[in-house]
Amino acid sequence: MTRTIVESKTKTATLGFDEPFCVIGERINPTGRKKLAAELEAGDFSTVEKDALAQVAAGANILDINAGVVYNSNPNPNETEPPLMRQMIELGQGLTDVPLCIDSSVPEALEMGLQKAEGRPLLNSVTGEEDRLEFVLPLVQKYNVPVVAISNDDTGISEDPNVRFAVAKKIVERAADFNIHAYDIVVDPLVMPVGAMATAGQQVFTLVRRLREELGVNTTCGASNVSFGLPNRHGINNAFLPMAMGAGMTSAITSPLHTEVMQAVRGGDVMMGHDPDCTNWIRAYREPAAEGEGRGGRRAGRAGRRRSA
Repeated sequence: MTRTIVESKTKTATLGFDEPFCVIGERINPTGRKKLAAELEAGDFSTVEKDALAQVAAGANILDINAGVVYNSNPNPNETEPPLMRQMIELGQGLTDVPLCIDSSVPEALEMGLQKAEGRPLLNSVTGEEDRLEFVLPLVQKYNVPVVAISNDDTGISEDPNVRFAVAKKIVERAADFNIHAYDIVVDPLVMPVGAMATAGQQVFTLVRRLREELGVNTTCGASNVSFGLPNRHGINNAFLPMAMGAGMTSAITSPLHTEVMQAVRGGDVMMGHDPDCTNWIRAYREPAAEGEGRGGRRAGRAGRRRSA
């Protein structure tokens, strides 16, 4: 059975077909967040700290760390992103013990993150583009870490799911040349906006099944992509996630700070049989006992009084 192991110094997150769904917290990412980008350029990490702690408290199993800021003072990310990645990795490890996902399009930032990360982080990402394969796969081999493989190549992102599957297969085969096992590859089949492509959901579900059955790999996605451009995006996301889980998807990069997202994931785990005795569901949602009541409630209280009489 395929299992992808992601570790911090003290904690392990496991992606697998018979494992609970893995939530990769997406909030530590300045893309599209002008306020956070400005804070990071100014050396202010207060929002990063808040988002890291809040996501872990909400149920994130892994934290994605993205340092993709284009500084006003220096627009060259090849110079600014590696040192920022180092700071963010060190900060994340100092705040929490969950495993990390090192997320960057800048090769030097990926290696900086790998040098500073403790344990076995998830590397995000490699694509089917030749230059990306040639740089990232040796890093994966050198540091013995799992990697997210995104199903686009030098021709871009195809709307044809068969092409996206072929790209994923190419990455898995090229990785094997570096002695990287399929269980250390987590494929992102690329979720399209369902508002623009009516078959987007069905495409992903079919792709995930093929990736599981034919390549034996775990899968992930940017879950909120499916709802892009639609009103009430959380409603679409919450419908998508359990259906993706049912098709075999084993993780998603999403925000656990949306209560409905975590309800959808935990409910999906229950229905998939990945939460024996509904333990995690009950722990998360059981109403606390009223003040003055023990675990047995009023009846236990009366029994206790009778015993003491």
